[in-house]
Amino acid sequence: MTAQPKIVALGGGHGLYATLTAMRYLSTRVTAVVTVADDGGSSGRIRAELGAIPPGDLRMALAALVSAPAALEGLVDSAQRTRVTMWAQTLQHRFSGHGALAGHPVGNLLLAGLAEVMGDPVAALDELMRLFNAHGRVLPMARVPLMIEADVSGLESDPRMSRVIQGQVAVATTPGKVRRVRLVPNEPPACADALTAIAEADLITLGPGSWFSSVIPHVLVPEQLQALTRSLARRMLIVNLEPELGETTGFSLERHLHVLHAHADTLRIDDVVVDERSVPMGREREHVERAAALFGATLRIGDLAVPGANVHDPRKVADVVSALVQSPR
Repeated sequence: MTAQPKIVALGGGHGLYATLTAMRYLSTRVTAVVTVADDGGSSGRIRAELGAIPPGDLRMALAALVSAPAALEGLVDSAQRTRVTMWAQTLQHRFSGHGALAGHPVGNLLLAGLAEVMGDPVAALDELMRLFNAHGRVLPMARVPLMIEADVSGLESDPRMSRVIQGQVAVATTPGKVRRVRLVPNEPPACADALTAIAEADLITLGPGSWFSSVIPHVLVPEQLQALTRSLARRMLIVNLEPELGETTGFSLERHLHVLHAHADTLRIDDVVVDERSVPMGREREHVERAAALFGATLRIGDLAVPGANVHDPRKVADVVSALVQSPR
């Protein structure tokens, strides 16, 4: 792999933020491909009022690339580092109070407004990256807002019955068990720039993140799944450290893999990367290895977590990924 590999990171929310922060240690040529199905909070309000793609996860990815430690270290001028840090904080800053602006992050409004002015959300994202003199790109998974629809069991008196739940927030907070998710519209057009980035990538990462609303949606866009399948890049799945309350309560690591495979059985992955504390030695690890093999992948185990916390440490993730890309597939 080249000294500055082309990296594409797929995901959304806090999981993608951590992955992007990690990937910036490895390269300046990092492209984020972001889910656009959020319907809660500020993103939901902007989506409903303007008909725009929800900006929240896009804003977080933008902030990650702007303010990643590796990006700040590349700035020689301390005054410039201070300015970039201030702007990254401003992008994430939420208005307080109880009025119409309450709860809106500045970056959501800036992105939505610029997309209206330029008539194109991709052009708006590129312009913001230029404004902050940041390396890399942030792209939406699709140019239209999407909705997540799920089949959920455990909500009816008959446990064999499922109920259809619509909306990312509703799916994430449902008390039942999510069995399968779909996107509405069913076969949304992919973002052409994202397909090009995938085709040209040296390394592609998927995850971690909310499994049903940030990870699996990436394989539900047919053109994007085809691009991932055809890609010659090294493809890595970075698995969550623990089940997420609501979406994947009670899920084992093995089940995370089986659920992803059930939604995309043509997906091929080279490495399934998990934290060493998530999969102890013995039968459980053997089950996870077999689940990884469904994708043609090898299970890779490393120290990925912040000590004492259930969050990924970007520096550790970067070190593990860097070691893997130097090894044979």
